[in-house]
Amino acid sequence: MKRLVLAAAVLCNGADLVLYNGRITTLDPARPQATAISITGGRITNIGTDAQVNRDIRPGVKAIDLGGRLVTPGLIEGHGHLVGLGQSKITLNLRDARNWDRIVAMVAAAAKEAKPGEWIIGRGWHQEKWDRKPSPEVLGFPLHESLSKISPNNPVVLEHVSGHAVFVNAAALAKAGIGPKSEDPVGGQILKDPSGNPTGLLNESAQSLVSTVMEADLANRSKAERDAEANRILDLAMQEMVSKGITSFHDAGASFETVERLKNRANAGTLPVRLYVMLGGSGREIIANANKYRLLNYGDDHLTVRAIKQYMDGAIGSRGAWLLEPYSDLPSSTGLPRGDLKDLEAVAAFAIENNFQLAIHAIGDRANREVLNLYQKTFESHAGGAGNRDSLRWRIEHAQHIDPADIPRFAQLGVVASMQAIHATSDAIMVLPRLGPKRAEEGAYVWKSLLNAGVHVTNGTDTPVEDIDPIANYYASVTRSIGGGKTFFPAQKLSRLEALKAYTAENAYAA
Repeated sequence: MKRLVLAAAVLCNGADLVLYNGRITTLDPARPQATAISITGGRITNIGTDAQVNRDIRPGVKAIDLGGRLVTPGLIEGHGHLVGLGQSKITLNLRDARNWDRIVAMVAAAAKEAKPGEWIIGRGWHQEKWDRKPSPEVLGFPLHESLSKISPNNPVVLEHVSGHAVFVNAAALAKAGIGPKSEDPVGGQILKDPSGNPTGLLNESAQSLVSTVMEADLANRSKAERDAEANRILDLAMQEMVSKGITSFHDAGASFETVERLKNRANAGTLPVRLYVMLGGSGREIIANANKYRLLNYGDDHLTVRAIKQYMDGAIGSRGAWLLEPYSDLPSSTGLPRGDLKDLEAVAAFAIENNFQLAIHAIGDRANREVLNLYQKTFESHAGGAGNRDSLRWRIEHAQHIDPADIPRFAQLGVVASMQAIHATSDAIMVLPRLGPKRAEEGAYVWKSLLNAGVHVTNGTDTPVEDIDPIANYYASVTRSIGGGKTFFPAQKLSRLEALKAYTAENAYAA
């Protein structure tokens, strides 16, 4: 069928763009290299040698001599956060802050400009990447007093780069009613000092204690103000994508409100990249509303909403990833399971019965195993599930630390490993103390082991956790360089073609 379509396109001479005299990497095993390509209405309609494609050059056709330059398939961001990326452009960027003192100084400057009661928001800090430990500290995290002193009249919320913890000041704690007697919510932690006082660190689901209050305050603005900010956030996110060469974007967990905004933009023709959107929210919200928001190839193929995003655990950096064995640097903890298994079972049943792809965040080896078990149980208990795994293409988002026994299960179950190469090189400094060298080598960021087992492995940046820049991410894929001439378990490096396939064809497969 593909040959018939291709032949028809060539015979009608309808090409509107021809690229020739290039080095085209197709990732098609039957024809891996070419020198010229024809495009008609945004779709590839002819590819081969200059002689084979140049016949498509007719009056009115734009033809570009590539001068021997390289052409690859369009780069796809396999896992990012659209709204988070836009928000990162209008809040304090803490990613490059080298220590806690610098962060306090940045907040102090913002507090001088803020109105009394206005929320000060930042994101991007990572305590393991600071050049010195804060003092005083609990488990490597600072105490809120220094932050509270410079911003007594403004609540402050500083999100960890992973998105799985926040640090807040006294004003924010007070607004949320958090004090010494506050108990940890299910799947979360209010970190306290030896005297039992909250330090300001809220881990995993405990973040919602403050975020709910903050969102309620922000909702008091006029509708016009809220709409203007929401649209500005989307504009900034998509500008950043385009500036970094991203052609398509997998949004890992969008609200229903965001989907409505994106649909309006698709109707207006103002989506500059193609979006593959996973619906986020509680299991109950998803089951009640997901079918209302399903969209397939909407807006000239620019918007598809047919996946569901859920969570099984947190992140390694904040010790929220759920492990089979305790953390090497905190033997009292195996992490924080976030997802209620019964709720996830209900969402999985809904997804398979309603033809939604399911994508569950799992970072620790225990979390990955639990998700694989859930998927297997769901496939086996639903008609067509066990024999239809490749078309279901259910995903595990991150798959950062996997027990070696579970690696082949990804292939056996047809589960996509939706990974982010740059996390390995960015996180290496704290992965070794968290997991110890043996566990890290056997199961941390094991892209090559998964590929060798026949697993579909994708690539992305988890932006704004990391810069959306595909070049830095690609470099991490093929070098695993952590600087100073060191590499993070180089046996897991990908070849350049494997890395390119993960960033293009595999991300397309996963959508």
